[in-house]
Amino acid sequence: MSGGRPRSSVAAKAAALGAAAQKTGAPRMAPREVRIVGGAWKRSKLPVADKPGLRPTPDRVRETLFNWLGQDLAGWRVLDAFAGSGALGFEAASRGAAEVLLLERDAQLARSLQASATRLKAENLRVECADALSWMGRHTGAPRFELALLDPPFDLDLFLPALRAAAPLVVVGGFVYLEADQALALPPECGLEPWREGKAGAVKFQLLRRIG
Repeated sequence: MSGGRPRSSVAAKAAALGAAAQKTGAPRMAPREVRIVGGAWKRSKLPVADKPGLRPTPDRVRETLFNWLGQDLAGWRVLDAFAGSGALGFEAASRGAAEVLLLERDAQLARSLQASATRLKAENLRVECADALSWMGRHTGAPRFELALLDPPFDLDLFLPALRAAAPLVVVGGFVYLEADQALALPPECGLEPWREGKAGAVKFQLLRRIG
């Protein structure tokens, strides 16, 4: 996650993802790397920068998401709007998406994402150093993505603004994925309907379908 605001703002997500560990007394240390769980680059590692609160979407959540979507995303165009470690976007690219765009505001993280793309020879993946909300607001023309991945910082209340910005970019019948620390009432103007939902610790994740 990132792309929307300075990295210090993601501390709340770190706390949410560590809730289960806190109950068991296990340490809540951030991982130094994350593995892609499926597709052509299965088991390939992505670095996780040593930045406060930066944690990738957990393996089991990503596995659940792509079970919902189907394992083969051939031909799909995908937007990972708050890329962070890139775990979600690289997962989509690994599963055959035709085009994956990662947006990341933090320049250091954007460089790391580009280095991973180069190492994996990910010709279907592009990294842009940009603020996610600003970028999406500038590209409100014809819908162009089959899937938008939204994992914004938890403590800046960006969930609904991110949904409103992303929905017009997704084709009818396409999907928007959202991670949050709270249940959300969908704004009717977004043209989205609930499709699937799950929970991992204090993190709620849901897949929404564009209906109009």
